[in-house]
Amino acid sequence: MSRTPFDFASAEARDPLGAFVPGPRLVLEPTSPGPLAGLSFAIKDIFDTAGQVTGCGNTDWARTHAPATANAPVVDRLLAAGARAVGKTVTDELAYSLNGQNAHYGTPTNSNAPGRIPGGSSSGSAAAVAGGLCDTALGSDTGGSVRVPASYCGLFGIRTTQGRIPLEGIMPLAPSFDTIGWFARDAETLARVGGVLLDADAHGGEFQRLLIAEDALALAEPEAAAALAPEIGRLRQRFAAVESVTLGEPGGGLGDWMLRFRTIQAYEIWQTHGDWIERTKPTFGPEIAERFDWVRTVGAAEAEAAGRQRLAFAARLEAMMTPDTLMVLPSAPGIAPLVTADSAALREHRSRVLSLTCIAGLAGLPQVSLPLARVGGCPLGLSMVAPRGRDRALLTFAARCAPGPRIGEAPERPAL
Repeated sequence: MSRTPFDFASAEARDPLGAFVPGPRLVLEPTSPGPLAGLSFAIKDIFDTAGQVTGCGNTDWARTHAPATANAPVVDRLLAAGARAVGKTVTDELAYSLNGQNAHYGTPTNSNAPGRIPGGSSSGSAAAVAGGLCDTALGSDTGGSVRVPASYCGLFGIRTTQGRIPLEGIMPLAPSFDTIGWFARDAETLARVGGVLLDADAHGGEFQRLLIAEDALALAEPEAAAALAPEIGRLRQRFAAVESVTLGEPGGGLGDWMLRFRTIQAYEIWQTHGDWIERTKPTFGPEIAERFDWVRTVGAAEAEAAGRQRLAFAARLEAMMTPDTLMVLPSAPGIAPLVTADSAALREHRSRVLSLTCIAGLAGLPQVSLPLARVGGCPLGLSMVAPRGRDRALLTFAARCAPGPRIGEAPERPAL
């Protein structure tokens, strides 16, 4: 499909999708030719760019922080590879939500599921890529903030191995979970970016074994499970060894692991941002304010107990995930909720989402979401989790599974 040239200079003050941070549009030219020449990218507004305040989705944060003195290294790596930055994108406040609804800057438009949320917290990055405003976009993923928007917006998205790409120049949320990720409309572009940002994998060789996470699949809504079943069937045919596994503990299930994830995350968030919140008393949207009121109540003993359990879970999962193994599970339990969904419905949905996304999060594993299914005309992602450090092999495999644009096929540029 042809793409109309997009005039970023004349669009500085206009943003048809609400994807970019309000104000003059940041444009950074490539610093050298390279493997990403010709690609444009957007930057989630928790990544530093020199001379700009990193707003982190909150007006009080922007007011109380000075402009960055340097680009985040990951931004410089893309520029040095020939890519052109075309703007900073809206994020949920302090990256602490999965909805993509920001009380200060609005909800970026989900072009592939009109009337539905884009998912967060990398909401603007996902919206910009899905709407054809850039080819790829940087996001972060602590509890699902790339994987969930990728599923909701019909994109390819990756959460990298925890610690694989340095997080320098990026606002932390919960440091033991924080990772870098990015979006693309096709798997080849996703892999091209990975070729720049990721060093060589620790292990080589093909994936030979597939694990099907049955209790994760059981969390999918019936329509979602039915839509994903044919894709899982096709995936099974690629492997000689296929095994069904249960990841949750007997009698507890993935919901228990979700609660442990939330406990550790909450404690780390308060250690990271509590002083600033107490000192500044920032204005948060209702959902975020409620969440920060809760995180301040989580104590060290509670977090330490959950942390010990996390180590046991990670060890068990690592034993399952030998270097030649992939695991398949839904990226989300269903399609994106409606923008008009009430807070109670969104909270319930978020718990089911986190029960899926906490799996890779607790173990620090890479996960890629592929836009392989649709329900009611809206996209739904299928995820593959790889062993620690096998990010590039995961991207290569994803490209083989989805060699051409599907739901995320490049749209025409929106008329401004």
